[in-house]
Amino acid sequence: MRDVKIWSEEFGAATDPPILLIMGSMSQGILWPDEFVDYLVAGGRRVIRYDHRDTGMSDTIDFAAKPYTWDDITNDVYRVLDTHGVESAHLVGHSAGGLLAQLIAVEHPERVRSLTVIGSSPLGGGEGRVLMRALLGEPQSPGSLPEPAPEFVSFYRTLMAAPPPADRRARIDGMVAEQRVLHGTGLPFDENAARDLQERIYDRAHDLSAAANHRLAAAARPDFEPAGVLHRVQAPTLVVEGSHEPVKPGHGAMIAEQIPGARLTIVAGMGHTLPAEVHEELAAAVLAHTAE
Repeated sequence: MRDVKIWSEEFGAATDPPILLIMGSMSQGILWPDEFVDYLVAGGRRVIRYDHRDTGMSDTIDFAAKPYTWDDITNDVYRVLDTHGVESAHLVGHSAGGLLAQLIAVEHPERVRSLTVIGSSPLGGGEGRVLMRALLGEPQSPGSLPEPAPEFVSFYRTLMAAPPPADRRARIDGMVAEQRVLHGTGLPFDENAARDLQERIYDRAHDLSAAANHRLAAAARPDFEPAGVLHRVQAPTLVVEGSHEPVKPGHGAMIAEQIPGARLTIVAGMGHTLPAEVHEELAAAVLAHTAE
């Protein structure tokens, strides 16, 4: 599906080492904060961020007419690199974007200068099954990944049973409430900043509801994530997890254990989002990692 148009933008000098920022499932590229990007550019990096298909300003798809899988979403990453003339880049992935970055590091190591994984789960670990069982109140399989925090489970159970929002304001109120849960309990929650961000996300989306197609894409190819392959990652790897991660607590350590030579960094107070308090620390860690 190369006819799908993907929105992207880049910052910094074209001669600087490139960093590709890969955001999580159903998430727009602007969730990589401008201030975080500015720190990376000031540190001498060329930074690229983009909207996944069915999010933001990238094309929305009639999934019933033209179904796709996460293989296509992965191929969009290569298309972004190619369009910007980048043969290899430092990959920085958040949440499901971290899964994509891990997969690319396994399957096409020649395109990965280094790997940074933030708030993610180990490739092939069955994260989706763990989340669904937690939401449905079903017992987890022996040896499964750690469950999300109780407040995360409670919020999404309520959300699944609630009627759809009636208008823009109600939708944005719900988006802010969701961000509050994802933010975690380790740092104060800046509701004004959260509302500004969610209004921006709402207003720049062609169709906000189209992001749900990512779930359909995952269901269409449930074996998308190969298991037992992280030992094949050759790129220097930095794994970052917040001390108050509500979605994937402890998953970062499991990634670091499986990738040879990987380093784990715990960011104090951070949950599953990237609030202003951690921008400088997070950027410094990425700059140091990508300089090696």
